[in-house]
Amino acid sequence: MQSLMLGLLAAVLWGLHDFTIRRVAARTDAAALYLVVLGFGAVLLAPLAASSDGWRDFTPALLGFCGFAGLIYALGVYALYRAFIIGPVRLVAPICGAFPLLSVGFAVARGQAAGPVVWLASLAVLAGIAVVAQGENSETKGTARAAILWSIIAALGFAVSFELLHQAAEMAADLPVTLIARCAGFIGVLVWVVAQRIDLKPALAIWPTLLMMGALDVGGMVAVTMAGGFARPEFASVASSCFGLVTILLAWRFLHEPLTKVQALGAMVVFAGIAVLGLV
Repeated sequence: MQSLMLGLLAAVLWGLHDFTIRRVAARTDAAALYLVVLGFGAVLLAPLAASSDGWRDFTPALLGFCGFAGLIYALGVYALYRAFIIGPVRLVAPICGAFPLLSVGFAVARGQAAGPVVWLASLAVLAGIAVVAQGENSETKGTARAAILWSIIAALGFAVSFELLHQAAEMAADLPVTLIARCAGFIGVLVWVVAQRIDLKPALAIWPTLLMMGALDVGGMVAVTMAGGFARPEFASVASSCFGLVTILLAWRFLHEPLTKVQALGAMVVFAGIAVLGLV
């Protein structure tokens, strides 16, 4: 029960984070937003990671591996921000949240057997996304295609980076691995911001909101990590992967984004499929 509750807490925190992206997205560039959020998150995470006794396990090769995973993760989150800037949330959230489907594909590629339940759940995820996407009207088809593209990049970034970070966490403690990955991602985004001469002033002008987003992001990660100390920690991962449903409901309630009954059903099918994949 503790693992499930921690996973639900992570889903709420990450859902609020993604909803806030939609609220502030129009004010500045996506890279500028993410750079500040990533920096705040690393600062908040540093005291927790510093208290870990797992630092002695790191080698130069492992440090580089974590750094590479952090860069991939940064690409995924940047794509997530771009997707939410375009919107709508009802289309972006299910696709971004479908990264466990890609994780299943990686497992199959490594030779792990996939039973009929896995394939049925995978088809349910794809079918649900198709239902949500088909609900967009002709006036928004162009922007919907862009949102879908960025959402797919985000899902790929999450699936690949989580696969790499899980491998790293088998060799060293979770929190130091996460902090190193975040710092590497921060450096990568910083290089992009400097190279593109992106103005940080609009993002810094709303720093209290971005600080909150950094806290929400780190809070969700810590909640899932804490589940490792309880029975059935996989329940936390399953519950947390439904963060997109929280974002959709918040956008429908507070941003008044339209959500038809068919699209709502499609979104529910997506997250039900994700839950099944997480428990198999």
